Amino acid sequence: MRTRTTTATTGLVTALAVVLALAGCSNAPDKGRPAAGPTASAPAPAAPGGGSGFEGPRPQDQNLLAWTGDPNDAGHVTAQSTAGVAGRITLVRIVLREQITWSNIWLGLAGLDPNAQLANCYLGVYDAKGTLVASTADISPQLMTDAIAKPLPLAKPFTAAPGTYFIALLLNGNWATNALTLKSTGAGISVNAGLTPPNLRYSSILTGQSSLPATVNLGEQSTATINTGWASQWYAIS
Repeated sequence: MRTRTTTATTGLVTALAVVLALAGCSNAPDKGRPAAGPTASAPAPAAPGGGSGFEGPRPQDQNLLAWTGDPNDAGHVTAQSTAGVAGRITLVRIVLREQITWSNIWLGLAGLDPNAQLANCYLGVYDAKGTLVASTADISPQLMTDAIAKPLPLAKPFTAAPGTYFIALLLNGNWATNALTLKSTGAGISVNAGLTPPNLRYSSILTGQSSLPATVNLGEQSTATINTGWASQWYAIS
């Protein structure tokens, strides 16, 4: 009896060892395949937006806060005749995407008239309601020197919330047509495609002005002078 019990026990142990060996093989990872579980590494997700491709020039690339367009694309436009522009307020719309402290308006002065007699020339900023929120002192002296892009300081910087604003230019005096010139996009009568007052991108308003009024009615925006070539001035903000 003792001998037969030992033989049976030995056979049982052998069979159990075979089962355990087979189970161990089935749980082993395939050669060349990473093991499953929390320690397995996975490829990092792709960055949103498809990478960091070229997105074009930005105002910050030139130490500016905003602009009406890349100055590299600005051509130049005449200041027309005194009769066509003097006393008339020209408005250029600009949309701010973030809050800034607005201290200067940059104007691209392309050409000078050394014999011009200028007075009561101003730049200013109107908000979307037509309220004057900032303006410069008389810029007549700056329009007589240095045909370059230049910052013209507001009398008092202001905090500009995101939204729509209109940069206003008022010229007065006498100058030779095609001599006093400003940088512009050169877009001509297409500048207001798809737009109507009070949201014109380039327009003029009022005549006979010697200063920028406290309010303007943006619903009265006109394209009459704009469509003759006096339009799309280039401006920037700092």
